[in-house]
Amino acid sequence: MSDMAPDFTLPSTAGDISLAALKGSKVVLFFYPRDDTSGCTRENEDFTALKADFEAAGTQVFGVSKDSLASHEKFMAKKALGVPLISDEAGDLCERMGVWKEKKMYGKTFMGIERSTFLIDAEGRIARAWHKVKVPGHAQEVLEAAQAL
Repeated sequence: MSDMAPDFTLPSTAGDISLAALKGSKVVLFFYPRDDTSGCTRENEDFTALKADFEAAGTQVFGVSKDSLASHEKFMAKKALGVPLISDEAGDLCERMGVWKEKKMYGKTFMGIERSTFLIDAEGRIARAWHKVKVPGHAQEVLEAAQAL
C-alpha cells in the first residue's frame, strides 16, 4: 500500500499536530474507540511502554479518537500515559482514514471507530495498515514494522 496519508491539523495533548509538519520522520497513528475503557487503556499503555523504542526507530506515535482534548488530558493523567493523544472530535480524520465504521454490540448497530493502526513513512505514505486490531502484542508488532521500515 503506497497511498499518501491525508494531511491534517488537529489539536493534541502535545499542541496542534499536522502530518505535513512531521514529514521526515515515521509516524504511527493508532485509532481507538474511547478514552478510559479497558482495551483502549491497555493499547495506550502498551504504546507508552515502547515509546523510547519507537523514538529510537525514528518514529513518532500518536493515539487518535473522537474524545475531546479535556477527556484525553484526564485519561493521560489518570493512567500516566506518555504518547500524545489527538482529538478528532469532528471525525474528519477518522472518515478519511476509513476507520469510522458501522459496529455491532449487544445486538445494537452503531457508528464508531474500528481499532486500526497506520504506519506512515517519512515521505507521508501509508507503509502498513492494521484493521480490527486485537490489542495484545499489537504495539510490539507495530514497533517491529517501524524498525524494519
